[in-house]
Amino acid sequence: MGVGVGPAPQPWPDDPRLDPELLREGDRRNVVDRYRYWSVEAIRDDLAPTRSALHVAIENLEHDLNIGSIVRTANAFNVGGVHIVGRRRWNRRGALVTDRYIDVHHRPGVSDLAEWARGHGYTMVAVDNPPDSAPLESTRLPERCVLVFGQESAGISAGLLAACQRAVRIEQYGSTRSMNVAAAAAIAMHWWIVQHRRPPVR
Repeated sequence: MGVGVGPAPQPWPDDPRLDPELLREGDRRNVVDRYRYWSVEAIRDDLAPTRSALHVAIENLEHDLNIGSIVRTANAFNVGGVHIVGRRRWNRRGALVTDRYIDVHHRPGVSDLAEWARGHGYTMVAVDNPPDSAPLESTRLPERCVLVFGQESAGISAGLLAACQRAVRIEQYGSTRSMNVAAAAAIAMHWWIVQHRRPPVR
């Protein structure tokens, strides 16, 4: 048996948010229960008022498989937007179609991202481990923040790192020099959430 629910029992509710095809065929998407049978457009509209101030930027130089995973985590935290810097085409496999529910922007180069950030009052914070980085765990992240991530093996390029106002690192205690970028992105996004967003009332 797959994820989700099967066809909705009739009679169907008279609700414009519901997708007739999903009602008829079932909803196997990876969405929370409250969005079962809702159309993509209805979900986007419902999420829009509660989007976080947080934005995420990902450098796309080599079609990194981790980009999709980072987008998926960004959707989980309902970030204000994701910026793909560099190549327009990116590997969507790991996103599991979650990119449909958030705003994904293409920035052709570093200067395009930096110009957007300046124009909207955002601080660019690199998540990497250059010599002058500060420990993430002891850093108060700005509310209007763009968390910037590089490629899996190479990290953030020198040009993009230079455009960031701050750099933070995740302290590690094992033998590896760096952790997977998708894992690092999830940790950094959650640290911003802890500082700036109260959990919903259940």
